[in-house]
Amino acid sequence: MPVPAPIAPTHPDRVAGIDLGLTDLATIAYSDGTREKIAAPKHYRAAERKLARAQKKLSRAQRGSKNREKLRVEVARIHARTANLRRDHARQLISRLIRENQTISLETLRVSAMVRGRYGKSITDAGWSQFVTELEAKAATHGRTVVRADRFFPSTRLCAICNTKSGPSSTDVRQWTCTCGIHLDRDYNAATNLLVLALAPGKVERLNACGRDIRLRLAGAVSNEAGTRRNEVTS
Repeated sequence: MPVPAPIAPTHPDRVAGIDLGLTDLATIAYSDGTREKIAAPKHYRAAERKLARAQKKLSRAQRGSKNREKLRVEVARIHARTANLRRDHARQLISRLIRENQTISLETLRVSAMVRGRYGKSITDAGWSQFVTELEAKAATHGRTVVRADRFFPSTRLCAICNTKSGPSSTDVRQWTCTCGIHLDRDYNAATNLLVLALAPGKVERLNACGRDIRLRLAGAVSNEAGTRRNEVTS
């Protein structure tokens, strides 16, 4: 059976730079000058109290009893539902990214090492590895390009306006002021740097030519901007 030809994206030649996070699953800067944040659904956190109660009952149930088996099934059901919700949310976002963009740029994260740290539970709940794996697989089948930044690329510390590496190393700092005087949103700045990394030379020059106002809009602090809300595209 012949394989259908890939369908062109709704925004031909558009590039999306994506910074993955915990409060926001994805912060995205687009080469057409728009941007958005996708809030992390935190499905495990939502189910954590219910799961803890079920696990506590299971630990107290008599081994080999029918009640213990029922509780074991209940715990497994909560885990399965959480995983399904996380997967469905990721697939909906992936489908939209593939449908709308020709090129997608991502950072390279050592998730297996990161989950052993302070934010391990939140990283697992965000499902970064699953998101990236499924995004790359879907991109391959639809003729899209996925660009992965080098693992040591300082997307969060590099100022997207002046290219100075002056950003904070602490993940607790969400906004910062570069030595060039520009106040930046950490996540939008990182997404903008990933976007620029994936642009062809001619497109980078075009962005620079248009450019400072667009870069400021993409990478600037947004907390006090009228009309900017999480999950809302800003242009």
